[in-house]
Amino acid sequence: MIRRIALLSFALTFGCLAAMASPAPASQSAASTKAEAPCNPAKYQQMKNQLADWPDLARYRKADAELPPPNPKRPRVVFMGDSITDIWGRLKGTGKFFPGKPYVNRGISGQTTPQMLLRFQQDVVNLHPAAVLILAGTNDIAGNTGPTTNEMIENNFRSMTEIARANGIKVILASITPAAAYPWHLGINPVPRIREMNAWLKQYCKKNHFVYLDYYDALAQPDGAMKPGISFDGVHPNAKGFAIMAPLAEKAIAKALRSPQ
Repeated sequence: MIRRIALLSFALTFGCLAAMASPAPASQSAASTKAEAPCNPAKYQQMKNQLADWPDLARYRKADAELPPPNPKRPRVVFMGDSITDIWGRLKGTGKFFPGKPYVNRGISGQTTPQMLLRFQQDVVNLHPAAVLILAGTNDIAGNTGPTTNEMIENNFRSMTEIARANGIKVILASITPAAAYPWHLGINPVPRIREMNAWLKQYCKKNHFVYLDYYDALAQPDGAMKPGISFDGVHPNAKGFAIMAPLAEKAIAKALRSPQ
């Protein structure tokens, strides 16, 4: 794995340096040169940063260190997730993120389950929550970090929940929210896989006495798309969408905190 990352880093660096150093053939038009430029500096920097910190541990490192110990009388809950968690209460038009509640948002936009697994110790366990609510999987299906099978996603859920249980943290697994398409990765039909993963998540929770949080049925149309008017782009909920999700999350949290697990 380390060798593959090193080779990728070398390829990116060499490719960009070669592209900047090699002049375009005289016969090549300016428009063609621009269209076929093999190195986008902004994209190169983004990929370089991701290679340096693939799970993005830097995102919350300072905030985690500054978070005071939890109040035993007010159980802390960590929301682990991707952009759907990340934007909740942070992006204009998403409403508020559980004001007054001891809930900690640890979502990172674009992330997949293997990235969350790598930061689970830092961003969940080390915060000593009573419970963790995990909403993840849609970016795996979108292929954000490469082709991913359902079994690979399931294994990452297994690992996160086993870490949580070993540390006395109650587990809430949210269904993957509905989407008929991914605007950033057109050509993928996520509906069948989202339904398959949600069926697995529900059964996994039942088998292991975790709490299953069903956002999907409250947000989806019969065809698997997000209901109209409750999202920005058919994937990311807006204030109306989060207003549907919030009481469902509260109910699931209350159930988890009461359960022995």
